[in-house]
Amino acid sequence: MSIPSFGLGTFRLTGQTVIDSVKAALELGYRAIDTAQIYKNEGEVGQAIAESGVPRSELFITTKIWVDNYAADKLIPSLRESLAKLRTDYVDLLLIHWPAPGNGVALGEYMTAMAEAKLLGLTRQIGVSNFNIELTRQAIEVVGKGEIATNQVELSPYLQNSKLAAYLNEQGITVTSYMTLAYGKVLKDPLLAKIAAKHKATIAQVALAWALQLGYAVIPSSTQRENLASNLLAQGLRLSADDMAQIASLERNGREVSPDGLAPEWD
Repeated sequence: MSIPSFGLGTFRLTGQTVIDSVKAALELGYRAIDTAQIYKNEGEVGQAIAESGVPRSELFITTKIWVDNYAADKLIPSLRESLAKLRTDYVDLLLIHWPAPGNGVALGEYMTAMAEAKLLGLTRQIGVSNFNIELTRQAIEVVGKGEIATNQVELSPYLQNSKLAAYLNEQGITVTSYMTLAYGKVLKDPLLAKIAAKHKATIAQVALAWALQLGYAVIPSSTQRENLASNLLAQGLRLSADDMAQIASLERNGREVSPDGLAPEWD
């Protein structure tokens, strides 16, 4: 099993907007869809998939367990509810959404429940999201080496997370980058604009190609069909070693998301 390198994110998309986005993406050739319990859109994602006509066997569906459902007696029942909304018997990847160190459920408890969900066939793979190095290490201790498929983290040219990424690479854990465009902030970057012009590409394509070239998976979202199509083209863009070095210089620890009570102590 592996993690697709390119998928569609659905964060902040709800109602008809997410239905249209998912259907357009599937028509364009996307096959990996990322959602979460807290996004409140699993039902719409499931509807869009059903209406698309794309066979389930061609899709890679990811969802994430919300912190309210981490307890051993809640995690699997909540996953079954998610599966019903998504109109599928299993997800391809199930993630713990945030470590939430102060919410009263020990990491060992929820990671054991995640492993059980996999054993039951409710998910093909398990992973984590927003975990630092130490918490990832603890998760590996609970479920075993090779069991954590990915750590999905905020990562962009402005927040390169190189220490965490290096650790995950050592452990054989795929890095999944979310907010690769830093809420659109990188789209105004003059250095990225210069690299994009050289390649006759968009700035978004350059940022996504940068992450892909580092071996990361990306899950950009868009409500515009033309942007969904344009983003896909990042897969064919090859940046030079000089381009990559210039983008590396943009690191500024520009974190966009770090909710109190949910986030760990970042590396």
